[in-house]
Amino acid sequence: QLRYSSAEIKDKDDKSVSQDLQKILTMARPKFIYTHNLADKHDTHVAVALRVIQAIRALPKEDRPEALYGCEVWRGLDWLCDSEKLVFDVSGRDNIAAALAGVYDSQIAGGKRYDLAVTGRRLANATFLASHAVDKTDSAIYAVNMTPLIRDDKLSPAEFILSKVDNFYMETKERVLKYSV
Repeated sequence: QLRYSSAEIKDKDDKSVSQDLQKILTMARPKFIYTHNLADKHDTHVAVALRVIQAIRALPKEDRPEALYGCEVWRGLDWLCDSEKLVFDVSGRDNIAAALAGVYDSQIAGGKRYDLAVTGRRLANATFLASHAVDKTDSAIYAVNMTPLIRDDKLSPAEFILSKVDNFYMETKERVLKYSV
């Protein structure tokens, strides 16, 4: 949206992306920021999340947003432990979601049906969230709370997301061992 190429966003030595984001954040003063998550499968998306963190960390602490959420895009976040998973109810506005997906018609026209995939993931999230409970929503987006990364400037983004992976590893290991013979 800022007309940067993927190469420019991924260039960790180029500070222009984070500086432009910092200017926008200073003017807009958002309470909440939604960006890509650090476990995304797409390199540019991970770089965007890192530039957002970099821009926020450049702000004085009192001017920083209240929260930073890393949302799923190229990789879903259903693997996150439920205690670490944020669930955003996005049901009831299907027309708005379809219109927003239609804004990027150039991507959809190329043969990749992002519009259908995003809708499918949101429906699946709502259904598969709880195995023994009736669905509480028709459509859900998962996110990871990345706010600690904008509260503690020394917290490594890599260590932060790898701790979530480690928690998933331990939860999975415990579940399998619990029922193994």
